Amino acid sequence: MNKKWARKRITINLASVEAEKLGNFCDKTGRPATDVIRELIRGLPAHEEVAMAHSS
Repeated sequence: MNKKWARKRITINLASVEAEKLGNFCDKTGRPATDVIRELIRGLPAHEEVAMAHSS
């Protein structure tokens, strides 16, 4: 594992349907699940954006 990514390791529990959906996506795109999940996390709104959305 590349040292620059070895900052925090997490384990997620997925329903079989979710795991299958992730696996299918990875198979179709040729990308590893780690990269797909990391990209989805990067797309999450920043804390400030979430706080502003809840206060309006």
